[in-house]
Amino acid sequence: MYRMNAPRIQGQVQVYTGNGKGKTTCALGAGMRAAGHGLEVLMICFMKAKVAERGDGEEVNYGEFKSAEKIPNMMILPVGRQSFVDKENPDPIDIEMAQRGLKMAQEAFSEHTCDVLILDEINVAVEWNLIALEDQLSLIEMKPDDVELIMTGRYAHESVIEAADLVTEMRELKHYYEEKKLLARRGFEF
Repeated sequence: MYRMNAPRIQGQVQVYTGNGKGKTTCALGAGMRAAGHGLEVLMICFMKAKVAERGDGEEVNYGEFKSAEKIPNMMILPVGRQSFVDKENPDPIDIEMAQRGLKMAQEAFSEHTCDVLILDEINVAVEWNLIALEDQLSLIEMKPDDVELIMTGRYAHESVIEAADLVTEMRELKHYYEEKKLLARRGFEF
């Protein structure tokens, strides 16, 4: 719940996009830093569950969910299934879950329940037609002046980039997935 004694901020809109690693990690770092200053942080993870299947069929637990439980003022809510979303033919449940996340974000703004709202992978949810671009832009417009909005994911639309105050593009130059054929590693990719 939003606390009246939290430090007041002049909220900005941050976007972390691109094909390189680090978008979610960057948002988590910003959230952790804000929580350390007493700000209330809510992170909504689109297209992610607490537990997911790795490429080799192994189930993995995302470490950020465990860590956030230990950080006062920081809550992470997943709105996705364990399985991957089919970009060309998303399951109706994937659309429903993304819409639930969108509604949670709208309520966080209208009820002013956080100082920092992180919408992890929202750019992908828009690109894959789980959420309308107009709804993402509407979130930017409805953001209270004293709330920081952070959006992550590849495929940030040009109009989102234009509306943001800060945009960082992560660009992959080299990755051990390709170089060494490694799968996602516990503690680093999940």
